[in-house]
Amino acid sequence: MTDPIDIIALVLILIGALLCLTAAIGLLRFRDVPTRLHAATKPQVLGMMLICVAVALSLRSWPVAAFLLPVILIQLATAPLSAHMIGRQAYRNGTIDEADLVVDELRLSKETPPAAGG
Repeated sequence: MTDPIDIIALVLILIGALLCLTAAIGLLRFRDVPTRLHAATKPQVLGMMLICVAVALSLRSWPVAAFLLPVILIQLATAPLSAHMIGRQAYRNGTIDEADLVVDELRLSKETPPAAGG
């Protein structure tokens, strides 16, 4: 009979893989940059975290868990940063439909001149 921890690890890997698959499908199916960024970051990061937890549970080793913790933390730090930079560059290139934006903070910052030093 299989250990319950192995079953939990298997379920976590399955859920993580499905989340990564939905991220890939979202990148292909969504039409504009902001929605693609959501598909690229949110489910992909959660899927990767679930897979890392499943690997740590499956191997039952503290060194493996200690190795995977920085991997998760680096992913949590870099995914929003890269999404922000891609979104900013898409705005500068004009590939974002400005009619879809509710608030355009970048346009407002370009229109107002900087305050004089005083």
